[in-house]
Amino acid sequence: MSDLSQELQQAVDHALHQNISLNIAGGGSKSFYGHQPEGARLDVAGHHGIITYEPTELVMTARGGTPLREIEALLAEHRQMLPFEPPHFGDRATLGGAVACGLSGPRRPFSGAVRDCVLGCTLINGQAEILSFGGEVMKNVAGYDIARLMVGAMGTLGLLLSVSFKILPRPAEEITVSLEMDPAEAIETMNRWAGQPLPLSGLFYDGSRVYARLCGTAESIAAARRRLGGERLARSGEFWHALREQQHPFFQGKENLWRLSVAPATPMMDLPGEWLLDWGSAQRWLKSEAPAAEVFRAAETAGGHATLFRSADRSGQRFQPLPATLMKYHKQLKQAFDPNGLFNPKRMYSDW
Repeated sequence: MSDLSQELQQAVDHALHQNISLNIAGGGSKSFYGHQPEGARLDVAGHHGIITYEPTELVMTARGGTPLREIEALLAEHRQMLPFEPPHFGDRATLGGAVACGLSGPRRPFSGAVRDCVLGCTLINGQAEILSFGGEVMKNVAGYDIARLMVGAMGTLGLLLSVSFKILPRPAEEITVSLEMDPAEAIETMNRWAGQPLPLSGLFYDGSRVYARLCGTAESIAAARRRLGGERLARSGEFWHALREQQHPFFQGKENLWRLSVAPATPMMDLPGEWLLDWGSAQRWLKSEAPAAEVFRAAETAGGHATLFRSADRSGQRFQPLPATLMKYHKQLKQAFDPNGLFNPKRMYSDW
């Protein structure tokens, strides 16, 4: 364990008084996400360690630089897990990076997103103050849920020193079954299954087959399999790990990779490219060279939003353009936490 809170606070204070912007960097596994990082590098990977862990209370608090693999290894010893199944994209992935990026794995529709699991946090704001929000219980909420505002903020609101989050028991058993379907049938089927009392923890469509991950007791899994049918997949764990870490063949290649979030019953969208549907079709991956404006417009028309997740060109818009009113609130939050624009400038939007 290594507590660098005071050193990091001093570094932020120095940057504040010298008018130096900071690029908050942990393991670097998600440095590709968003716009090109700007500012002097502030390395937080050395600020690591699990502060408290109460297996019987299903809660843990750890420092921002703590590697995800370290957290997951400890949880595995107690047959527990992170509910949101965060992607690592590398051995150096940290808790702070997972929260800042707000990315969740295949289990997200069934066990909750990163935001649903965060209970509290301690951070350094843009005025070099150490602030704590929330706690280690779900009822600790008053006014804005500040800790959850940090999820997906890409480090633009503050430097995360520690995060408290809930955990879940690991299911006793897990299997995966698959069935061949066309896209329209797959969307209808996944939505119908998601509305039934099935022990689902993953629903994924690769363009030809639907894959359903079933978790729970042997009895509940057997009953669900009788209802769903399909072929049992060998090496279920390896399959979903590859999907989570974007090691599935779909993610190979150099095309622009888009992530679209839409209502799961949304029909297939009229955009050129190759599709992969996760989260029961609520999260849709698209490999396409379509103009960004066309993809953003299609996502907005469908009532969702799009992110240019990976691209060789990092100069253009990466996140769904926000309506004027919503952008105003975003800027007000940025002003409240980081009035001098110290942290991760232009990482999300080019004008702040």
